[in-house]
Amino acid sequence: MDTTLPFKKMKLSSSCEEELEQTMTANGNMEPIRMTGHFSKGKDGAESVSIIFSLNEAVGALAESLKIFKRHQVNLLHIESRSSIRVPGYEFIVEVDSSVGDVEGALDNIKQESSYFQIITRNYKENAEAVPWFPRKIQDLDKFANQILSYGSELESDHPGFTDPVYRARRKEFADIAFHYKHGTPIPRVNYTEQERGVWRVVFKNLTRLYKTHACYEHNHVFPLLQENCGYSEDDIPQLQVVSDFLKSVTGFQLRPVAGLLSSRDFLAGLAFRVFHSTQYIRHHTRPNYTPEPDVCHELLGHVPLFADAAFAQFSQEIGLASLGASDEYIEKLATCYWFTVEFGVTRQNGQLKAYGAGLLSSFGELEWCLSGKPELRSFEPETTGIQKYPITEHQPVYFVTDSFESAKQKMIDFAATIPRPFGVRYDPYTQTIQLLDSKRQIQKLITNINSEIRTLIDAFNKF
Repeated sequence: MDTTLPFKKMKLSSSCEEELEQTMTANGNMEPIRMTGHFSKGKDGAESVSIIFSLNEAVGALAESLKIFKRHQVNLLHIESRSSIRVPGYEFIVEVDSSVGDVEGALDNIKQESSYFQIITRNYKENAEAVPWFPRKIQDLDKFANQILSYGSELESDHPGFTDPVYRARRKEFADIAFHYKHGTPIPRVNYTEQERGVWRVVFKNLTRLYKTHACYEHNHVFPLLQENCGYSEDDIPQLQVVSDFLKSVTGFQLRPVAGLLSSRDFLAGLAFRVFHSTQYIRHHTRPNYTPEPDVCHELLGHVPLFADAAFAQFSQEIGLASLGASDEYIEKLATCYWFTVEFGVTRQNGQLKAYGAGLLSSFGELEWCLSGKPELRSFEPETTGIQKYPITEHQPVYFVTDSFESAKQKMIDFAATIPRPFGVRYDPYTQTIQLLDSKRQIQKLITNINSEIRTLIDAFNKF
């Protein structure tokens, strides 16, 4: 078992506490640093820079490093500490306001005083040594949840509900729920209207007629469990919190409401924590068999059943882990792999093609089309799949076929190893944090823990 401590409130010496109290904001006002258990959100997530560093052992080293920030007039938004598993001693993570003071000068000085130093920022293109920002713990998902590309109530002119003021107002209600959601709080219950339940009923009936012949084994195996445990039926729309609780109990996945479209980088990062950003609204009643964007039918009927399968859940998480700290080029490739697997994937089972992608399992027309023998079928290989172009407003002309989720997972792990990053990543389910694997000492410790777990399994196996 990994004994790494999560970032926590620091216990500081009196001299360091005094220095913290005297740390000044850029406007000259005295302001102590908040020692909370998670990042304080700045005015704009894009204007902050996070650094992780371990100091060279010396009495008063931390207090001296804080003076560096003060000397360069840099405002500290947040600071945390933990015991380092890379080098002896402690490790600190500091978030600074990159819009004020001589940040570059301060970071250069800190780097000179550190035995380990890493910059993580959304403005990574401005610093060759920086790594694109990504969440380090599950609570950090709150930081980008509302950095959406479009708000849920903002509809395109060709959307079926564009001229319907009642539907647009309803969409804003759902968007507001997600906008104010924070990790660890219950997802608010939604009272769906009779008209909304009517749309669900049409979609549910049309799709469930095809599942036995068109859906993969895993989807059909899980679906009765969703009916039994989550209230899946044609009569009512399941609540996200109920479904999320079920998923967490079987694979550790959980749902989180989202107010609109996230960037590919942010959406994939959620998967690394086994968190799926889900909509709650439903498509317009005039077009029950069509939606131009993901809705609750797509999420609950397409995605959820597969997230309850252990192998598929692991495969999805591998895509998310591969995205952490990756360049924009590789984010695009990973998002494309996601599109052709999690959204529009086809698998071969017992010599027959079956659908497992959510875009197929939530679309009556495309579910029939993908197995009609008309579209082109190719083998899933991340290197080539990741550069395939695709349409978003019509049926796919090309689908990629996997032999199994285990095979697809291994291919994704192998592909992730080719992504240029100065570290590896590992998800710790005990603390729900991401560990950066970038030191020999740290990896040796993990190997020792894994060897201990393998010994436990071997001992249990030998009892048979």
